[in-house]
Amino acid sequence: MDSRTEPAEREPDIAVREPDTSARPPLVRELLLVVGLFLVYKFGRQLANGHTGEAFRNAHHVWDAERTLRLPGEGTIQDALLSSDTLVHIANTYYATVHFPATALFLIWLYLRRPRHYVWSRRVLAALTAAALVLHLTFPLAPPRLLEATGLVDTGQVYGPTVYGSTPQTDSMANQFAAMPSLHFGWALMLAVGLVVATSSRWRWLWLLHPLITLLVVVGTANHYWLDALVVTTLLGIALAVIKLPDPARSLVVRRHAPARELAAPGVRR
Repeated sequence: MDSRTEPAEREPDIAVREPDTSARPPLVRELLLVVGLFLVYKFGRQLANGHTGEAFRNAHHVWDAERTLRLPGEGTIQDALLSSDTLVHIANTYYATVHFPATALFLIWLYLRRPRHYVWSRRVLAALTAAALVLHLTFPLAPPRLLEATGLVDTGQVYGPTVYGSTPQTDSMANQFAAMPSLHFGWALMLAVGLVVATSSRWRWLWLLHPLITLLVVVGTANHYWLDALVVTTLLGIALAVIKLPDPARSLVVRRHAPARELAAPGVRR
């Protein structure tokens, strides 16, 4: 009996993609990088000290520009806070304690659970902070709480808590003449954007409450002008347009292997 066996067909290589964690950068390198960037930023802000006269001149210009643009008065938000000692104390506490810890937790969570989004968010935050530092150095600005023309109260000094010294000119812990742009608001907005992009829950849009609350807090406590928030939003928009989220395929290691066994011949005639 004549028989002919067709050669067995090899199964196509199977692409096995490792989880997204393959995009996670080395921890020690990231810690050194983030700490280094923070120290550079703090040192740069200190370089902007000593421009008191220019900072107050710029503050008058910003205040007048807001009135020309018919932006709502910062005093409207502050009046709402001052209606309750508890409310204003909560606002001061939010301003003093949420900014850095929230951003740090955001980056830590992304690093552990969404490494690809972590790298993207860290780059965006670094670019945003660098741009802000340039503005701090070239455009010193006294916050509205220090500008007598605003008629606003320094809620931190009056009600507490505050992160600033009572004498801005000699405050060695922080540069109080670096109001524009508002990194409090910018970082909060990036935190919300990053979590909305990195998660899929239908509740993820609630993260936008964080920058909204932050905006009301920084304005109501008279630490920032509306324009400070508008400028940092513009800078963040530019950073997001330039720094794209990496392609998922590029953050995954693709390994190809041959199957352990071959498929049987599709047909055998004997």
